[in-house]
Amino acid sequence: MTGTGIFPGSMSRGVRIAASLAVAAAALSGCSTDEKGTPAWTAGGSPSGSATSAGPSAGSSPAPGASQGATASGSAAPGATAAAWKVFTDPAKNVSFELPQEWIAQSVAPEQGTMPGALKIEVKDANGSYLATLQTGLPPQPAAACADAAAKPYVVVSSVPVELPHRGGEGTIDPHVVFRVIQGYKYFGSYGITNIVGGAGGNSCALQNVLRGPEGKGDYSFGDLTSLTAFAPDQKVAPAKSFDTLDQAAKYVNEGSEFANVQRMLMSLKIKN
Repeated sequence: MTGTGIFPGSMSRGVRIAASLAVAAAALSGCSTDEKGTPAWTAGGSPSGSATSAGPSAGSSPAPGASQGATASGSAAPGATAAAWKVFTDPAKNVSFELPQEWIAQSVAPEQGTMPGALKIEVKDANGSYLATLQTGLPPQPAAACADAAAKPYVVVSSVPVELPHRGGEGTIDPHVVFRVIQGYKYFGSYGITNIVGGAGGNSCALQNVLRGPEGKGDYSFGDLTSLTAFAPDQKVAPAKSFDTLDQAAKYVNEGSEFANVQRMLMSLKIKN
C-alpha cells in the first residue's frame, strides 16, 4: 500500500479530521474506504443544454418499498432523503434508477462519438437546477498523462461500494459511489460512480467519474461531472462544488439532504449487461 497524500499548510485541520479515521489507504494499490463523511487520505463534461425528448415523469414510476432515510444499499443515509421516490427507466429498459418524486429526468442527445444505442439522461431538481448526468456507450479513453508538477492533492470524503457491471484491469478498483475533493485555490468536490483510481500518492490531475463497462459495451458515467480538476480562478466551477475548508465538504456529505438524495440515486443505478 502506498503512502498517504496530505495537503500542506492550510490543511492542518483536515489532517486532524483524517487522523481520526481507522481507515486510510491508497487506491492505486487497490485499496479504498467505505467510510462516509470524514476525509480519508486515499483515492476520483458538464451537462449539455438541449433536450431532444424529455418530460418530468417520462419513464418514471413510483419506487416500490422506498423508505425515507435509507440508501439503495440499505444503510442509513447521512442526511434526510426525500419521502417519495420514483423509478426512471429508458424505453428499451437498458438502465433504471430511483430519484425523488419531485426531481426531473430528461433524455437528451448523446455526445458525438458515443457507441450506437448510447443514452444520455440529465437529472434536475424540482426547481430545474442540474444535479447529474447518466451517460452510457462512452468510447473507452486511456488515462491522460499527468506530470508530477501538475498533480494536485485530493481527498475521498465518501466512498461506498456498488454492484455494477464493469471490467477491471490496471488502474481500476471495484465500482464505488464517491464524493471526492481536489485542492486548488479552493477545494473542489464532485460525486459520481467510478472504478478508476484517482492517482499516485494522493495526487491527481483529474478525478474521473467514469466506470469501465463490460467489453463491447463502452464506458458509462453517472455524476455531476465526468472529470474533476482543480479549477483556475477564471474558470466556471459549477456544477462541481467548491468549499473553503474540508470541514465544509464533510458537512455537505453528512448534514445536507442533497447529497443523501444524490447518493441514493447513484447507488440505485441498474445497467443491463
